Amino acid sequence: MVTSLTPKERILGLLKGEEIDRIPCFSGMGNVTTAGFQGLEYNFPQLHGDSKKMAEAAATSHRLFDFECAVVPFDLCVEAEAMGCVMNPYEDVKQLLYPTIKEKIVNSTDEMTTFEIPDNLAQRGRVPVVMDAIKRLKEDIGSEAAIGAYVLGPFTLAGQIMDLNDVVKLCLKKPDMINEMLDRLADVLITVGNAYEDAGADYICVREMGATTDVLSPRVFKKVIQPHLTKIFNNLNKPHILHICGGTNKIMDIMQETGAGALSVEQKNDLQSSRAAVGEDALIFGNIDAFNVLVSGTPEQVEEAVLAAIEGGVDAIWPSCDIWPEAPVVNLKAMTGAVKKYGAEKWARRNR
Repeated sequence: MVTSLTPKERILGLLKGEEIDRIPCFSGMGNVTTAGFQGLEYNFPQLHGDSKKMAEAAATSHRLFDFECAVVPFDLCVEAEAMGCVMNPYEDVKQLLYPTIKEKIVNSTDEMTTFEIPDNLAQRGRVPVVMDAIKRLKEDIGSEAAIGAYVLGPFTLAGQIMDLNDVVKLCLKKPDMINEMLDRLADVLITVGNAYEDAGADYICVREMGATTDVLSPRVFKKVIQPHLTKIFNNLNKPHILHICGGTNKIMDIMQETGAGALSVEQKNDLQSSRAAVGEDALIFGNIDAFNVLVSGTPEQVEEAVLAAIEGGVDAIWPSCDIWPEAPVVNLKAMTGAVKKYGAEKWARRNR
């Protein structure tokens, strides 16, 4: 029996199909906390454009509550900004706000397949900032914790560079045009994902957040979304995970067909149904409610949610979306503590 693995060994062993000692607790999405970056005397807007501050803040989650990873970036604007969109970092706003895109580059259907994709994407915008933050994290905590990064999915990126409502409508009205657009955006995401891999990321999460079944039918998902995710996963070299927001029980089999190395699900999913759809060999990560449990719950409720997810058959405990920066550290410690308390026994029982 394997014992005493480092968090990095545990996570990468799981992703590579190797024997591990217990269920890990990590994420492929944002997990920086106000307790972490305020302890460094940084404010949130400072973290997005400074690789040193980004890396230092990302490392605090591993140090503060024993999270088994560190993940950058912290916002969803990196790829769109590199393509020419204008980001609003909310530097002059007192409350904590995530950056958003305020000026898009596609403003009509005529531009959907003709927008310019710069040749030097890996050197544009904040992509180099994220790459340098990955390198800094590898030097700082990379021997102990796994270092992750994420890119958007093509559909979600389309909603950053043009109006998302228009993208949704055109999936039904002009699927061929949408597919042409998403194929080009898949190339963008492959370039950025490969750049993060070259910088040293141990794994990549593809966040196709906008393609939820709350918006798109399984038929549309298979026709318009799946082909481009498959293209991305076929061109990433490191272990990879697919995350989609909302309930995904209806499309778990299609998500599996993308070739993703693991599937991230949130609290809307019935885990037994998710497992039945993809079989025992597929990796399912989830599904701790990032707000109602980790922010608003008690440590006891966090532990109950972790136990329920383990009993439901997840292969790794991870939050259903970005950890809200305001999440109390006591709750986050309850999450990682519960995994340490119960993860080995449950893992051994499931893998007899």
